[in-house]
Amino acid sequence: MSRIAKDPVKFSDSVKVIQESKVLKFEGPKGLLTLQIHPSVSVEVVDKQIVVKWSSDEARAMAGTMRALISNCVIGVTQGYVKNIKLNGVGYRAKVEGKKITLTLGFSHPVIYELPPEVDAKSEGQTEFNLTSINKQILGQVSSEIRAFRPPEPYKGKGVFVDNEHVIRKERKKAATA
Repeated sequence: MSRIAKDPVKFSDSVKVIQESKVLKFEGPKGLLTLQIHPSVSVEVVDKQIVVKWSSDEARAMAGTMRALISNCVIGVTQGYVKNIKLNGVGYRAKVEGKKITLTLGFSHPVIYELPPEVDAKSEGQTEFNLTSINKQILGQVSSEIRAFRPPEPYKGKGVFVDNEHVIRKERKKAATA
């Protein structure tokens, strides 16, 4: 059983936390985030730390989830999150133009992906780029959608790799000898 909900979430002086009934607002150097608190959980902001409390055993798991989401918000507004994406394959290219990423992934047409307003992209070359955001959930969703265009395959090692992802290579299929 996880005991993560018992640990308070500590935050620095650079983070401002405002509690309005079941909504927490986090304001930091990187931006502003809001989080809706689940009805079965209560939250207290005391002395530069946030304490999550629950009333029943059924709410204990939700308390652990809410504590993790609160921690993600605190880290997001102070440090932010980064996902490194690498394209591996002959002719695989990425071009970042503002909020658009044009991916050439071996299809007969280029794939154009529109980034949400919370996510920014920066090119590291033709086959590498970084996605940054203060919202961990949206950043993970965007990187997953980009990876889904061409997931890594085990035979040739081609595909879209997220955060130094490693795929175990397989040996080619052999014909049965009679």
